Amino acid sequence: MKTSEELRTLLRSVDHKSYPAYKSLGGAWQFPQYLLVIDHVQGDPFASPSALHIEIPLARTGFPGEYYERDCSRIALQDYLTRQFGKQFEAYNFKAKGSGKSGLLSITRCGQEVLERSACQIGAGKLTVRFHVGFPAFGRTINAGELEKILFDFLPRCAQNSLFLQKLDPQEVKKCIFLAEDQEALRRILQEEGLSAFVANGAVLPRRSGVSELPMKDSVPFSSPKTMERTFSLPHRGEISGMAIPRGITLIVGGGYHGKSTLLEAIQSGVYNHIAGDGREYVITDDTAVKLRAEDGRCVRQVDISLFINDLPNKKDTAAFSTEDASGSTSQAAILVESIEAGSRLLLIDEDTSATNFMVRDDFMQQVISRKKEPITPFIERVGDLYRKAGVSTILVAGSSGAFFYAADHILQMDCYHTLDITKTVKELCSQRPAPRMQAPDFVLPDFVRVLPPYRPDEGRSGRGHGGHGAGGSRHEHMKVKSSALESFSLDRETVNVRYLEQLTDPEQVTALAYLLRFCLEQVQDGKKTVRETVQILEDTLRAKGWEAFCSSYVPCGLAVPRVQELFACINRFRG
Repeated sequence: MKTSEELRTLLRSVDHKSYPAYKSLGGAWQFPQYLLVIDHVQGDPFASPSALHIEIPLARTGFPGEYYERDCSRIALQDYLTRQFGKQFEAYNFKAKGSGKSGLLSITRCGQEVLERSACQIGAGKLTVRFHVGFPAFGRTINAGELEKILFDFLPRCAQNSLFLQKLDPQEVKKCIFLAEDQEALRRILQEEGLSAFVANGAVLPRRSGVSELPMKDSVPFSSPKTMERTFSLPHRGEISGMAIPRGITLIVGGGYHGKSTLLEAIQSGVYNHIAGDGREYVITDDTAVKLRAEDGRCVRQVDISLFINDLPNKKDTAAFSTEDASGSTSQAAILVESIEAGSRLLLIDEDTSATNFMVRDDFMQQVISRKKEPITPFIERVGDLYRKAGVSTILVAGSSGAFFYAADHILQMDCYHTLDITKTVKELCSQRPAPRMQAPDFVLPDFVRVLPPYRPDEGRSGRGHGGHGAGGSRHEHMKVKSSALESFSLDRETVNVRYLEQLTDPEQVTALAYLLRFCLEQVQDGKKTVRETVQILEDTLRAKGWEAFCSSYVPCGLAVPRVQELFACINRFRG
């Protein structure tokens, strides 16, 4: 193993040489506290910064074994350490001088959710932290003295102050672990008690603004209706009370700007754990929940949407429906069926982002346009069977049609951000009025043995390097990866639009989806495996081999594990 002093000697030997001489620093170097690995050296000072990581034996860090034995606490500890390391970097960022990105020190910026990330991983007896460093230069001439300052002064201090228990606040670390264990316990309670979601009393649901996920100051704290309030005992916090939403069909109504969508957005975010102080720490949702919406223009590939759409005028087969340009209604039917295929037990729907003709047809419209002339079976006529026959619950925000009152098991009214249970009152009103006509054909769930054809890229491709987000060289030719925040990612010339996958919460999940989908197309999707079998292989590979299986030469900082539901969604949206 090469030593840190050998690195220092080599670094001084390349001083004032042209920038490519930095490439000689690549490899592993043993420092007193850790192993430093320089994975990738940037091509010039204006390019994406160099990729590095450090490895520390877990025994040396001082963290008790029980802090990382369970997945929930391990991920929470990783998240906490990433944030602490990032805070240390802020103190030294750009203190090394030079041109371009010289002196830039960066690591993942974590949001309000606790995600498993490549930036910090605990496993195989070690703590691994990945980050970026802008190797300093004046023009394109190496400034070795400034890089020596980063590697031998700044970095050891950052690591010492943030990655070892003796330098951290033990009580803060313990609180982080205990919160994760309480959240995990609450998720188990949802399963055991037959609940779809839980919203704790005192939770802060509104966000500061449309572009900030921080909690809104002086907002109305959540308070459960007494009829739906439950109290549970958690291992560390003790008793906690709040609104427990049972499985079934729950309708959220109320006037505009009274908090309907705010409640639904908190519930849809509850598939993830949140950090202390977020306000939604104890808003916990069935983690298979999917937010559905219309998505005009998306591609649909061989999806059985016959539950909702049949007898199209063009005679197109809706039991294996494909289109390059779906309408609002067909796209919403497709994502609903695809979500069930992905194992979702809970559908989340906001009427404002849904296709009206997919959701409901009133009696007058049915009198004018007969059933024979309407190929759409609206959601209102299927929502009951979805729960009773397929075990799929629904939480729906609605404000324009009273038809859903008849189908709902529970009806909540939002009144100035206060939640009221009006189920009894509304059901009494329903009994005084004729129920809407339901003429849905027999309920038959798809068999979900859908097989997609293998990807066949254009002949004569060239320059297909392992691209984007710090990826290095490759064992064989790879599709080039590029991602764009929460909007989209591309593989070579094929773009996958993810902007309407509302439960993607971090750009690093989008980048990770690109890597997973590339592996899927290149090594798994063969025209024989079902979509479910394909996704299971991806899951098993990630669990058993980690990100190394998806990244040829090294694992970049900047990947966050997405949910299975979003992985299904990306496979379904790939047009290639």
